Amino acid sequence: MGLLSVAPHLFSTRTIISPAISPSTKPLCGKKYRPSSSHSLISLPSAPRFRPLCSSTDWPVVKFEEVVEQDWSFLETDEINSESEKSRKAEKIISAAELGEGSRVLVSLGTEDLVDRLVETSKCSLLLVVHYSLLSLALIKEKYDAVRCWQGELVEVPKDWALFDAVFIPHLPALGVSLDRIFEVLAERCLPGSRVVVSHTQGRAIIEQQRQQHPDLVTSDLPDRNSLQKAASDNSFQIIEFIDEPTFFLAVLKFREEEKSD
Repeated sequence: MGLLSVAPHLFSTRTIISPAISPSTKPLCGKKYRPSSSHSLISLPSAPRFRPLCSSTDWPVVKFEEVVEQDWSFLETDEINSESEKSRKAEKIISAAELGEGSRVLVSLGTEDLVDRLVETSKCSLLLVVHYSLLSLALIKEKYDAVRCWQGELVEVPKDWALFDAVFIPHLPALGVSLDRIFEVLAERCLPGSRVVVSHTQGRAIIEQQRQQHPDLVTSDLPDRNSLQKAASDNSFQIIEFIDEPTFFLAVLKFREEEKSD
């Protein structure tokens, strides 16, 4: 595995990957990663928030294996769905966003499978993946050099990346952020008419198990319609589709253009 530039950060007890990359307006989806002499970088919050890539700061360079972080791999595990069910649910989730050519897309805590499908099926101008896991982001970046990656909280994504046409949140119970705060921030990051797709391909059947096994990472349950509607409507989002089955959760919300603040 290649070397990655690192700098001190509170997220890891030892190392992190280097600072932020500025957004780009050129098409970013659909190009697979090809090895080169330069290393692909992953954007991270730092203090100050951004540092220039040519900074003279004497950061150590370490192998990625030396990065220490919490284990988020359980988000990739699916022992409930067959391959055909995975495909069917993924197609429904992606189609709910109504992506078009040139769409700007944000994915928070997305699985590798979801990112794969978005890259393969969407002609977006920006695909930004936000995750707490450096390993997950590094694996995505290794496969798709054009996909933008940012380590940290959804609500801390820099405004430089906005505005978005679609936001995917496939693991809401692991975000560790209240519904009110999520929609408050998304109202500032979304374009009029944009869609927020909250989903879980295994539904409530798996959430309680994950909360027992990973109580420090999975801190809430999937929302019911009333609580979701309250948080959404307070921030000019409306529910246009809601499915709450034992093994599948899908909530599609639309940002109401007429109520977007100036």
